[in-house]
Amino acid sequence: MNLNRILNHWTTPVWITSCLCLGLIAYTLVKAEGDIFQFILIGTRFAEGDPQGSEGYDGQFGYYIALDPDPQEVKSHLDRPAYRYQRILLPLLARVLSLGNWHWIPWWLVILPFLGQVFGVLFVAKVIEESGRSPLLALIYGLNAGALLSIRVALPEPLAYGFVAAALYAYLKRKYWLGAAGFACAFFAKEVTLVFGGAVLVSLLLRREWKASAVMGVGSFLPFGLWQAWLWRTFGEVGLGSGGEGATGFELLPFGGLLRIANYSLLYFLGMLVVFSPLVILPSIWGFWVSLRRLLSGDWRVFPIALFLHSLMMFFLPFSTYRETGGILRLSVGFVLAFLLYVATENVPQRLVRYLPFWLVYNVFLLR
Repeated sequence: MNLNRILNHWTTPVWITSCLCLGLIAYTLVKAEGDIFQFILIGTRFAEGDPQGSEGYDGQFGYYIALDPDPQEVKSHLDRPAYRYQRILLPLLARVLSLGNWHWIPWWLVILPFLGQVFGVLFVAKVIEESGRSPLLALIYGLNAGALLSIRVALPEPLAYGFVAAALYAYLKRKYWLGAAGFACAFFAKEVTLVFGGAVLVSLLLRREWKASAVMGVGSFLPFGLWQAWLWRTFGEVGLGSGGEGATGFELLPFGGLLRIANYSLLYFLGMLVVFSPLVILPSIWGFWVSLRRLLSGDWRVFPIALFLHSLMMFFLPFSTYRETGGILRLSVGFVLAFLLYVATENVPQRLVRYLPFWLVYNVFLLR
């Protein structure tokens, strides 16, 4: 097998992603002298109930749920109990796989997102290869800064979008029950994957595939809807929202969340505008325009719809997401995946394909 065939085989981006993700994990552990809690980042505010204590980071909430999933016991350790508890899949799997050894829970909270990223890039590479493009393009997803950051801080994005990628591949193969199961797992890992699930359901409905639409609704959306009803009954509110404690609402003005930064610091706003225009603003404007044209022409396939919905999402993200570099990087994982799948499977100018690797530059944020 010559070098060109090796590079253009779907397994190559899988191995590259695996090695670099393991390298990131190993580097972090060595730097932290083996302390796995450097991934979890626990704060005393929620661990000890100290209002003046350190905040920590979002990965701590999955850890608390995995330690004791009893909603009445764990809610005192969560900033917004229903919002955090809806992402039950990662902590539940970590608890089960720890086999009663609670010292293994933080390790599984890192291992599972890593495995999700590896399997996600596998299915993305398969979709791209079968579309006639080089599967190496899957590295744009596999080495996406938001996904790698999520591994670094033990968050569920890589696991959630790994299930999305598997579900999309099953959907393209018309394995609708498998696709519905994959989306259900994705929804229970992180609710923002509802955008991809919605794209599939809208595509099926518009093309009048009633049986497949019913399978999607019953197999994925119904269980998640029932879960939200249980959250409302248990915590007094549904889990769906714009973020945890301190989160602001979704904006009405396109990129209003970014523009509002200028009210607090013009210099920081200009810095965020320069840095994130190539990642978010310009690609989402282009994505909205080209996908809207496809939809208006009657092209109701899933990837144009997914790009359209994700572009809209980027328009109206809250100020609380845009003000934090980590937040916007993690939220952009779905958008990058939707953009990549559209570009890799459609007849677009080659210069646009050559633009994709630019997104890898954002991994510099992992070096902090």
